[in-house]
Amino acid sequence: MPRTGQDSINSPSKFRRALRLVGWNALWLSAGLALVALIGEAWLRSTFPFRKTYTPRVFVPGVGLMRPPDTEIRHTNNLDFWTVSRTNRLGFLDRKPPSPERAAKSCHITMIGDSFVEARQVPIPEKFHVQLEDMATRELPHLDVTTSAFGMGGTGQINQLAFYDEYARHLHPKLTVLVFVPNDFINNFPLWHSIWKGLDPEHLPYVSAVRAADGSFRLRPPDPDYHRFRLLRLSGPPSTPPRSRSSLYGIRAFLRRSYFWTWWDTKRFLLFSGPDIVPYPRRVAQAELLSRRPAYASLLDGWRPVSRGRIKIQPANEDPPIFFTLFQAGNPSPFYNEALAFTAFGLDEFKERAERDGTALVILATHRMSYFGGGAFARMNELAAERRIPVINQADVIYSQGADLRDAGWAYDDHWNPTGHRWAAEAVLAYLKRNQDVCV
Repeated sequence: MPRTGQDSINSPSKFRRALRLVGWNALWLSAGLALVALIGEAWLRSTFPFRKTYTPRVFVPGVGLMRPPDTEIRHTNNLDFWTVSRTNRLGFLDRKPPSPERAAKSCHITMIGDSFVEARQVPIPEKFHVQLEDMATRELPHLDVTTSAFGMGGTGQINQLAFYDEYARHLHPKLTVLVFVPNDFINNFPLWHSIWKGLDPEHLPYVSAVRAADGSFRLRPPDPDYHRFRLLRLSGPPSTPPRSRSSLYGIRAFLRRSYFWTWWDTKRFLLFSGPDIVPYPRRVAQAELLSRRPAYASLLDGWRPVSRGRIKIQPANEDPPIFFTLFQAGNPSPFYNEALAFTAFGLDEFKERAERDGTALVILATHRMSYFGGGAFARMNELAAERRIPVINQADVIYSQGADLRDAGWAYDDHWNPTGHRWAAEAVLAYLKRNQDVCV
């Protein structure tokens, strides 16, 4: 029977049927994704002990920013580790410090450094200085080795002088180990550190150094009011998003509380964003502000923002991050060479203290120093050789075991994993076996 005109009008068109099909498919897809997200959220909440890092800081006069004493610290990258530790009475992530009397009677070894010594990524019993003490107790019991660690992330040797003066010195260490990482060159140089962190180089929250017109250096105490001098405040307060976007705030607040979104966003950032140079607009703006000051103008001529690179996920055949290329021999950059000069001053100060107090001084170069041809290690090694400071190269221990340098760090964080801490302990133990006279 032929279809009437009215039937043709009432029949759904092919377009409407296709549109309905797409709508249903989109609905099912959205429901599926929501279900996956809910399952992921439930699984991550039951698996991950916590989602947010909690690493508070307080200002200690004469020392700078520290962790509060006897405080629980939580640290995670939401992929590799979830660590809960407690600071000791001095504000360091270490065991209760030995009494000065006990330390003086033993072969006490103190470790000083940045985040590698603070080591928020592992529990305290797995840290390298604790492992070293255990190894020495088994293999060198006659030396009676005890250890302590004074580390704070974001510091270099100049900043760490206060750790020695205020804390380590009173334990009368027989051996002081400076743990050296590539970014110490940044943190020792106030101008570079300020560009990196947005702080005024003349108002830093740690002990820093100042170079006088005659080329000499002097130490500058930490400024408790450092936050009042943040660089971008000089160009006006940041703009505030309009309140009309309150619905977006609600979504963002929900995502900030989601375990699944935190995990995915962290994974996405590490896997898909560029591993090296990024047009850091804040650092460019901060460098521009500093370049207007006569004292810094010549040093910042030709400067450009450089990333240290996310080393662990960088393919082996990819060019090194530009930060590491700075350490090629013969780099004429005045900015870079000034960083070397400040680092040399920091080593000079430690050398002077070691000779005054009768403690042997040694540098432990972390595995990162040997990345990409070892230029950073070579420049540090030259500075140490000029001052007759022995250097322990962790990379030697790693290579001797047929392992790769990257095996010392986490998959998504290049700080030491427990194996990296063990290799660091083995490196110091090997030095101690060859130089047992430091304990006399």
